Amino acid sequence: MSAAMPPAMDPAAAGEMAREAAAWCSLHGLVVGDRADQRSATVPGVGLVHAPFSLLPAHFPESFWRQACELAPVFNELVDRVSMDGNFLQNALSKTRQVDDFTSRLLEIHRKMMEINKEENIRLGLHRSDYMLDSETSSLLQIELNTISASFPGLGSLVSDLHRSLIKQYGTSLSLEHKRVPANAASTQFSEALAQAWSEFNIDSAVIMMIVQPEERNMYDQYWLSKHLQDSHGITTIRKTLSQVEAEGQVLPDGTLLVGGQKVAVVYFRAGYAPNDYPSEAEWSARLMMEQSSAVKCPSISYHLVGTKKIQQELAKPNVLERFLKSEEIDKVRKCFAGLWSLDDEYIIKTAVEKPELFVLKPQREGGGNNIYGLDLRETLVRLQKEGGDALAAYILMQRIFPKASPAYLVRGGVCHEGLAISELGIYGAYLRNKDKVVINEQCGYLMRTKVSSSDEGGVAAGFAVLDSLYLTGKVMFQSIDLFTHHFCLDR
Repeated sequence: MSAAMPPAMDPAAAGEMAREAAAWCSLHGLVVGDRADQRSATVPGVGLVHAPFSLLPAHFPESFWRQACELAPVFNELVDRVSMDGNFLQNALSKTRQVDDFTSRLLEIHRKMMEINKEENIRLGLHRSDYMLDSETSSLLQIELNTISASFPGLGSLVSDLHRSLIKQYGTSLSLEHKRVPANAASTQFSEALAQAWSEFNIDSAVIMMIVQPEERNMYDQYWLSKHLQDSHGITTIRKTLSQVEAEGQVLPDGTLLVGGQKVAVVYFRAGYAPNDYPSEAEWSARLMMEQSSAVKCPSISYHLVGTKKIQQELAKPNVLERFLKSEEIDKVRKCFAGLWSLDDEYIIKTAVEKPELFVLKPQREGGGNNIYGLDLRETLVRLQKEGGDALAAYILMQRIFPKASPAYLVRGGVCHEGLAISELGIYGAYLRNKDKVVINEQCGYLMRTKVSSSDEGGVAAGFAVLDSLYLTGKVMFQSIDLFTHHFCLDR
């Protein structure tokens, strides 16, 4: 995927624009907590800095933009259908659970819900499917599908406004048109979906509970959703950590979830996706308690499991999608699948050890900073093979995608840096079903993240990338990569 391709600017002009942009961020709430201030992660309004951003939007071919948007409702349906096949989830993750305690605990909660035949009449999913443009195959390829805590609908929406504002001010000299930056309503559309789920629950006095980490420098992204819910729908949002839910929560005999004496209609997880979120049994107890309740879970434990790397790899196997989708939907989805392999294939391990630059080794972990590349990938595979047992089951291998790098201006901490960068497009989707009635199934905004091309990881919150938006073009431009042979890339 091409990053922003700005006209040449002298450092003074870029610096002036960066200062204007940073001021805009402060005035419009495009902010995060300052890592230099310890209280910024716990006390709202303390230690604010502008979110890291790209000074100009990333160029992106409109045809691939439309393809990604059209895929969102299909992936929404896929998540829901796979989530209802409990045996498929348990079987597909059976080896992973033996070597990954975190996945094992999630599966145990899921198994308990299967045993009591727990019904989830109202099912809400707020997802994000992430893509890159691969220069070798000239195609849009999926990186991963996030079904829990899909971040940045709040701040990501604002970056589009920032870029349109900058182009209106400087566009003549930059030869850019602000109308080519697509509107991004992710923040309001996520809020609308949460509000509609609350409405389907149909208890006016109930609240929406957002599950958050004890320390959260990205709290303002979350507060934008709470603001929309209050201003547009009069719905109160409460913020609780998993440990607070365990201490303050209870499930009444009729299934009602009470936390701090308040009835909870919807549980919206912005935490709970990583082992660090469960430092003690209290957090696991809270997760089980919420799952046992009648509250709408976003996501439910089954939706959460569908988003695991192993399920992504299982769905890429021949004849698996046929269990869940129609033929015309299957063609659309398969077209965006990158090569994905389990590590029970000795040939693919041998190939990856010989050519580690062609692969990414992915453990079952969410958030940036977990993937393994290059020589580290080779060393990890060799070590795991020597150790034997089922250790390899904790990982999947993925085809490495080679996007085109382009010059960009990245702004972090008030300083503008110019360099070669690549970008990743995330498409948000909202899905809401009440029994057999699909209430919402739509694409709802996007997230663009840009990083220097020398960085393997891509998380904004993890410090690797900056927030960006799109500048739609009619051209598809790719850079040839000699490392990856076309026949191997498509062999899966």
